[in-house]
Amino acid sequence: MVLNSNMRELIDDIKDIKLAIFDLDGVIYRGEKLIPNVDKRIKDLKDSSIKVVYNSNNSTATRQTYVDRLKKFNIKSQISDLYTSASITSVEITKLKKKAKIFVIGEIGLRSELESLGHEIVDEPKNYNDIDFVIVGLDRDFKYNKLAIAQKCILEGKAQFYATNADSTLPVARGLKPGAGVMVNALITCTDKQPVRIFGKPEPYGIKMILNETKIPEENACIFGDRLNTDILAGNRAGITTIAVLTGVTTMEMIENLKFRAKKSKKVDTNLIPNLTITNLNEIFKN
Repeated sequence: MVLNSNMRELIDDIKDIKLAIFDLDGVIYRGEKLIPNVDKRIKDLKDSSIKVVYNSNNSTATRQTYVDRLKKFNIKSQISDLYTSASITSVEITKLKKKAKIFVIGEIGLRSELESLGHEIVDEPKNYNDIDFVIVGLDRDFKYNKLAIAQKCILEGKAQFYATNADSTLPVARGLKPGAGVMVNALITCTDKQPVRIFGKPEPYGIKMILNETKIPEENACIFGDRLNTDILAGNRAGITTIAVLTGVTTMEMIENLKFRAKKSKKVDTNLIPNLTITNLNEIFKN
C-alpha cells in the first residue's frame, strides 16, 4: 500500500479509528453555515482511509437533501452514508410490520423514508382502528388538529406510539429552535402514554446499524457529537469512542460540571461523559 505523503496523523486517543460517525447540526454546520474547516478535516479523515458517515436526529429532510447540503459545503457523500432518525425509524418499524398504515406528525424526511419501505401514510383516517402506528418527529407545521388525530389513533384506535427522537432543541445559525421533543411531549401529555420506543439518539439503534452495515468493530469506531444527552450517550451505550465537539450546544463548563457531579453522586449517568473533548475538529490531528 502506498501511503499518501499528505496524510495527517491522528492524535493517540483515536489512532485506531477506522469509522468516524458525525452528527450534523452543531458539528458539521449550524443552520446554513459550515463550521470552519470541517470540510477539510473530513477530507483528511477520508485520505487516511477512514470511513465517514453521518447520524442525525433531524428527521425533517430526506437523505438526498442532506447529500445536497453537504455538497454545498464541499463535502462529498452519498445516500448510504446518511443515517437519519427518519431512516432508522423506518427500518425498525418495517421489522415490526410490513406495509403498515401510519399517521405521521413530521415532515418530508420521515414521510418519504416510510413510504420508500412500502408503508402508507394516512393523513385523515376514516377509522382510527385502521392506523397501526403514530410516529412523531420534528414538525415545523405542527397544528392542533394533527395532535388531536394522533391522540384519537392511540386512545380510540389501536395505534402504537413511536418517535424519531426527543431532542428539546435544534441548533440553528443563531442560537436554538424547538426540537422534536416538543411534539413528542405534546402527545405524551394528551394521551398519558410514553412512546413504545424512540429510535434516534440517545438510543443506540442507529450506531449499531452503522457498525453492522460497515462491518467495523466498536473499538475502531467513534462518534463526533455536540450533545451529551444524545450523541455522547448513544455512543457510550453502543460501546464506541465518544468525542464531544464544542461547536454546538455543549460547553466545557457543562462537561466539567458533569464530571464533578459524577464523582460526588452515583446517580449521575457516566455514559453522558465523553471519552474525549475537543474545541473543534482541527484538534484530532497531530500536525
